[in-house]
Amino acid sequence: MKLATYKDSSRDGQLVVVSRDLSTAHYATGIATRLQQVLDDWGFLSPQLQDLYESLNNGKARHAFPFEPARCMAPLPRAYQWADGSAFINHVELVRKARNAEVPPTFYTDPLMYQGGSDDFLGPCDDVVVASEDFGIDFEAEIAVITADVPMGATPGQALDGIRLLLLANDVSLRNLIPDELAKGFGFVQSKPATAFSPVAVTPDEVGEAWQGGRLHLTLQSTWNGRKVGLCEAGPEMTFHFGQLIAHLCKTRNVRAGSVIGSGTVSNKDWTHGYSCIAEKRAIETIEDGKPKTAFMKFGDSIRIEVKGKDGQSVFGAIDQKIVAL
Repeated sequence: MKLATYKDSSRDGQLVVVSRDLSTAHYATGIATRLQQVLDDWGFLSPQLQDLYESLNNGKARHAFPFEPARCMAPLPRAYQWADGSAFINHVELVRKARNAEVPPTFYTDPLMYQGGSDDFLGPCDDVVVASEDFGIDFEAEIAVITADVPMGATPGQALDGIRLLLLANDVSLRNLIPDELAKGFGFVQSKPATAFSPVAVTPDEVGEAWQGGRLHLTLQSTWNGRKVGLCEAGPEMTFHFGQLIAHLCKTRNVRAGSVIGSGTVSNKDWTHGYSCIAEKRAIETIEDGKPKTAFMKFGDSIRIEVKGKDGQSVFGAIDQKIVAL
């Protein structure tokens, strides 16, 4: 099942069901108007949405219309929480090696995670608005999940059972603001503006065998200003799977339905796969040449993030954004 949220001038938009090939959609009116409703009552509402989804795919939905990603908000336009991990340890190793810093042993046994803003997500085609290019504007291409209720103390296996939907994220970072914030010892605030998400969120069964062990075994494509800079494999090198990330989050608290958890920047040891954020490219340049050469994003730049299935078709639709001045 594939779900999206259309803009309707409200904060939470209008829930729509989207066909498997992303060509058509149908309002979910009569079943649920918002995705959070569905997450809160999944057992009752999701089978009804699944029936509508099958009708849509079979060309039998009476009020279907062409699907337009540009009309989408984030599938879950605001959430009870957004927690982003750093599940690809290769990314951490590269960034720390570039500044001659060791990776602490605990990084390999305990996930890194920060709590981001969840009251103002961006839609897949919304502009990234930034006050200054001097902030060091960077994209971060990620996989994310939306959860059901997961109780405090859940094991990674139990946490996996709480995953309802998969989607893509662009966890925008303002790199030049990060050092001063982290130096205070309290984590990210100003350096992490609103996160954008893919047009649709999909149930894990939609990707078939590509969803294995809490990892999405597909290629994450990042295209910066029309140039493909990343073809990173999202599955094999994910050090901590999503069950482990969620279990980390709920070690001391409950995780409630409608929580969004990100993978962190998708990263591969084979540098020929490219990169999913500019900071990693700059780290590689520093390791190889002693200094970075690639500049961060400028006003007018574009970024496109997408995953295609084994059939070559887009799974989630594309995040396709421009960087603009405030």
